[in-house]
Amino acid sequence: MTYTGHTAEPTADGAAGREKPRAAGREKPRRRLWRGRRDGDRPGPAPSGFTLLPWLLLGLGSLSHLLQGKASNPVIGGLGLLAFNSLYIAVVFRAFDRAKRDSTATRVALAALGLVTLALAAGYGGSWLTFFPLFGLACGSVLRGRPLIATVLALTVLSAAVGAWKGGWQGFTISYGALLSAMVTAAILALSETVVELRATRQELARTAVEKERLRFSRDLHDLLGHTLSVIVVKSEVARRLAPRDLAAALAQIDEIESVGRQALTEIREAVTGYRESSLGAELDRAREALRCAGIETSVRQSGPPLDPHSAALLGWVVRESATNAVRHSRAGHCEFTVEAEGEEVRLVVTDDGRGPGPGTSGTAGSGLRGLAERLAAVGGSLESGPAEGQGFRVVARLPLPAAGPVDEPSLGP
Repeated sequence: MTYTGHTAEPTADGAAGREKPRAAGREKPRRRLWRGRRDGDRPGPAPSGFTLLPWLLLGLGSLSHLLQGKASNPVIGGLGLLAFNSLYIAVVFRAFDRAKRDSTATRVALAALGLVTLALAAGYGGSWLTFFPLFGLACGSVLRGRPLIATVLALTVLSAAVGAWKGGWQGFTISYGALLSAMVTAAILALSETVVELRATRQELARTAVEKERLRFSRDLHDLLGHTLSVIVVKSEVARRLAPRDLAAALAQIDEIESVGRQALTEIREAVTGYRESSLGAELDRAREALRCAGIETSVRQSGPPLDPHSAALLGWVVRESATNAVRHSRAGHCEFTVEAEGEEVRLVVTDDGRGPGPGTSGTAGSGLRGLAERLAAVGGSLESGPAEGQGFRVVARLPLPAAGPVDEPSLGP
């Protein structure tokens, strides 16, 4: 056994001594990967009411003024300070729940906080004026849009008037602080909410994309495997019947089964990578061969100009599913494919003289036809299926033709 990197010194435990360098060598990549996941998947805690709690420290000046006995009516001042802190905490914690933020109780609490702020600032002045910026923080956390603008304008004018009355020209700084605190808080919280909504939208888009791709993949597998397995089953039955009396013919059928299987593997690989496009001409040829092996006569009629590749691909899926249902369920003797392109619409009609999908098989056949109906509806087309006039089963697919488009699809005669 060969070791790379440094070699561990011989120790008494032998194998344990050799394991230590290898474990240490794997530790750094794991740590780096964990750090990468942490940075990418953990955007950090969302803001909450605790984010605005530290700003209550601005009220320490008023508390000091109260404790030093410099405030008149200290009981009223203490009760007012308690009421302000209680209302502020209640408002900012309700502000981060959208249902509670928009409730009447929150607006009433905010109005009560404004009245307490005005009463304390007008009654005591000085350091008590700092309650105006704190009230601005509460307004910015709760209000949005026009109510925020109207409230902030009123707060700015009122705080400027009270500040000039109680503190002279220096009181105007309180007005500026109230304006700034309200607008900055509202902007930051609105941005945070937008980021959360964008993250949720991105996750929803990713989930929708995964579901859409899963649906596409399931449809492709149904259409591919359903047709191919039906052909393989029919050819296997033919080979089993021919083997006792004509070994060469049975071996020819087995060779065709191998060819169909290889072709199915190629189609599945193309479907997995998302690059497969069904061709109408090729699907008509495959349908004719599959129906022939099942003992069903086939006729194909096509009229009108050649189709564009996208329309031909969609109609190719309809041909494949219809042929598969005819082989599996119809017990028909004749099947007819008609492609007509007239004006701005192309129509594909598949008619057989069998019984159509029976009650016991409606789940399998119906799921394929429903998936094709969804595909055609996505581009403005339609698909109808049901009993034909008289006897048999009929599938009609319609697609709008593009305004103009060169097509390389070969025209098939009857």
